[in-house]
Formats: sequence, structure tokens, C-alpha cells
Amino acid sequence: MACMKRRVFLGTPALLAQAENLPQPPPVTTPRATSGDSIEPRWEQGLSITVGPEKADLVGADHRAVQAGVDYVAGLGGGTVRLLPGVFRFRNAVQLRSGVRVAGSGLDTVCVNEPGFKTALVQNSDWYDQEITVQDASGFAIGDGIVLRTRNPHNGGEDIFRRTLVARSGNRFKLNQMLQENYWIKEGASASRVHSLFEGYRIADAVVENICLDGNRANTEFLNGNYVGCIFLRESNRIRMRQVTARNFNGDGISYQVCHDVRVEDCTSHNNANYGLHPGSGSQRTVVTGCRLDTNDIGFFFCWGVKWALVERNTMADNRRFGVSIGHNDTDNVVRNNEVLRSGKFGIYLRQEHGHSFAPSRNRIEGNRVVDSGNENGAAVEIEGPTEHVSLQSNVLLETRGAASRVGVRIGKEAKAITLAENRIEGFSTPVADLRKG
Repeated sequence: MACMKRRVFLGTPALLAQAENLPQPPPVTTPRATSGDSIEPRWEQGLSITVGPEKADLVGADHRAVQAGVDYVAGLGGGTVRLLPGVFRFRNAVQLRSGVRVAGSGLDTVCVNEPGFKTALVQNSDWYDQEITVQDASGFAIGDGIVLRTRNPHNGGEDIFRRTLVARSGNRFKLNQMLQENYWIKEGASASRVHSLFEGYRIADAVVENICLDGNRANTEFLNGNYVGCIFLRESNRIRMRQVTARNFNGDGISYQVCHDVRVEDCTSHNNANYGLHPGSGSQRTVVTGCRLDTNDIGFFFCWGVKWALVERNTMADNRRFGVSIGHNDTDNVVRNNEVLRSGKFGIYLRQEHGHSFAPSRNRIEGNRVVDSGNENGAAVEIEGPTEHVSLQSNVLLETRGAASRVGVRIGKEAKAITLAENRIEGFSTPVADLRKG
């Protein structure tokens, strides 16, 4: 049984052979396209289709046209969907597919959320139902992406589900999936047109690049990054985002939950109501480089159990609370060579969590430049809770607005094994406030 469990954990036969030091096959030097084999030649040209307002393979400027291109390419085994210059108006998220690359034309390709709409439910729907009846249907159309909210009558919490409207009779709509929870009038059940711009669920090896995504924040309802974002991914692997601008979303710019080996390169995420970039629960081996995350609530937010991430050469500027926030069981990460500027409260924040086993331990904070963090009681680096084995090395922590009561590094009384080495700390009332000392 122990052997069987080990094989399941290691996953692929190649990894198993490597881990057990078994003989390896010779390297492939002249690959051929063989059915079922992921190793292929480097083809000079691959499948590609254009989508745009005019003079495109698929003419259209909304989410349906983009989705048609993605599905066409995915159905033939993968390739590229090129979005030509223009404004594409979305009433639902485009669902990404494995092996498909969506490439825009830089800031000339703008995908924007249409203004949102909200109404109450006027008939009860039980958890097994696949339909709702709304008070006002004037803002809905077939194909819209919606969010259903209600108070849970049993525990008092809020239940939130995302669905698509697929059929209609007057104010009565069929949903693409069953409800799973009770949506009752007496609990304030409502429906809103809220959705991401691009989503991926249980996909792999997809790319989004060279495109501008606008959430139309002023005209849409807030929903956090556990559900939506300009880009929202869930349970997906080896996704790459390059030169994406994610802006003005009433929630997160880019969010992904339980996603592994995600790379975010040279992207900009700004003026989002919540987090600029949100590697979500359980995500492993994220790499984020060369990005600018500014004027969000938090620039870079490590969610729960984010491990083995590299966050390097990014700029987090003018975020309302924190430039970087690290917390619940986020361990073994490297935050290196970033610019963290003018954060509203703390520049880099290691959060208070629920006990030792959840603390953000074994993280390395190296070579960062953290400038002008918080108000007169702010801190460049704040370490809270029973956090252990964190290294702060070769960082430059600066305060240019006057010392006031500002602190360079504040170490909470429960922290242990916090290493400070070769840091330059200037302009603070207290360079290092170590609350463990008396």
C-alpha cells in the first residue's frame, strides 16, 4: 500500500523513473507527430484564426465571437486566436480551452464588461431547480453570465453561484446548471449580471497575451477574486499570461485558485477594487516577473497555501493597503528584487493567522526596495503572528516623508527565527521594532 500511495503522488511514469533513479530513455532528437505523444516537431506554422470587428476570419466584437474562435481552435487540437484591434463588449466570460493561445493587438484590443444589472427573485427556487424568476428581466439576455446571491437560511452566511442564462419565457429563465442551494425570496435572493472577462476551469497549457481587459468598475457590482476577475482561473495548470493589462475590475485584476505552474509576465493590473494579482488557495510554483500592480486595494495577495512561488522584478505602487500580503500557510516563497512604493498601510505584510501551522513561515524577502509605506504609524515590513524562519536580506527600506512614528521592520511578539541581514533602513523613527524583546 505504501508503494501504491507513492506512485500516485509522483504522478507521471517519467517522474516516477527519475525519483527512483531508473534507467532513462535516450533524448528525442528528431521527433515526429505521433498520436497521443506530447513531444512534437517545432512546426513552422500552426492553426490560427482571427476575430475582429471587420476583415477577420470571424467577424464580431463581443464575447460570442471570441468564444467561437476559441472553441473552433480547441476542437482541432489547439492553436492561436488572434483578436484584431477594436473594442469587444462582453456580457459573459470567454471560457479558455486547453492548448489555445488568445493573443490581442496590445492596448488596441480592449475587451470590456458591459454595464451590470441587478434584480430580485420573485419566486422561490430550491437547490435542485435549474431556473429562476426575476422581478425585472429588462437587463438580461440569453447567454448572459450572472451571479446569484442569497442568505443561507441554515447558517446565516451568503451563498454565491455563477450561472449562464440559456432559455427564457418572460421573467422566467433557465440556467445552464442546477442551483445547488436554496434561493428563497424571504432570504433576499437576487440575480446580477456579473462575470469575468476570461475564465479557465480544469484546463492546461493555455496562453493569454498582448491584450487589454477592462472591467468597467464604475458600472458593475463588486465580487471578490474567489469568483471572478478580469482573468479568473480555477484548478488549471501551466497557464501563461504575458503583456496583459487588467484594469478597472470591481474585484480582482487577475485571480487563480488551485492552479499550478502559472506564469504571469510583463503584465499590468491597476485600479481594481480588490487585488491586483491573486494567486489563490493551494496554488503551487507561481512565477510572476516584470509586472506592474498599482492603485489596487492590495497589489500582490498570497491567498491560502500558496507555495514555492517566485515574485521577482515587479513594481507594486500606490496600493490602498499593502504592496505585498503573505498569509495563511503561504510558505517557501521568494519575493525578490521588487519595487514596493507608497503602500497605504504596510509595504510587505506577513499576516496574523490562526496559529503556528497556518503562519506564513519559511519565506525569503530579498533585494526589494520599499519606499514610503503607510501613514505616520506605518511600517515598510510588518511581521505578525507565530511566523518562523523568514529571511529579510539586502532590502532597501526608505522613508522620505519624515520619521514620525514610522517603522522600518516591525516583528511581532510571537515570531521566531526572523533573520535580518545586510538591509539598508533609512528615514524611520525606529529602524527595527522587535516586540519579542520585553
